[in-house]
Amino acid sequence: MRKDRIETTITICSLHELSPRERLLCEAAYEVAKNAYAPYSQFNVGAAVLLANGQIITGSNQENAAYPSGLCAERVALFYASSHYPGIPVEVLAVTAVTAGKQVERISPCGGCRQVMKEVENRYKQPVRLLLCGREEILCLESAEDLLPLSFGESDLLL
Repeated sequence: MRKDRIETTITICSLHELSPRERLLCEAAYEVAKNAYAPYSQFNVGAAVLLANGQIITGSNQENAAYPSGLCAERVALFYASSHYPGIPVEVLAVTAVTAGKQVERISPCGGCRQVMKEVENRYKQPVRLLLCGREEILCLESAEDLLPLSFGESDLLL
């Protein structure tokens, strides 16, 4: 038996420490969170994706009384980007949430979204920078791999 260690590096910064482009992305995620359909959780999530062509795509969570039928903001934005801009890589993804009228302090994507983010990285063969935008701090990760180091991928399939 042996033990391995998996480490993740997260840079913690404030909004003004980001590049202007990344600030714009965090602000877009915050604005689109207002469009969420979240009558059950009251947890409005917004995501903004920056594509390699400079296009910004946004998405918000869409709940359903049958919970598994809803969709997270991250996947709404990533799937829209993929269907409307096929072949254009995702460079940055910003995510934030608002509940009770206030932006949350920390946000972290669910496991399903992490897997989708990792698939996007695999598809375009490049990392996606992640900005997890909280009220005071932004967690910056250089890749979805940092959130899901043991992801399921093409090499796990029996081909």
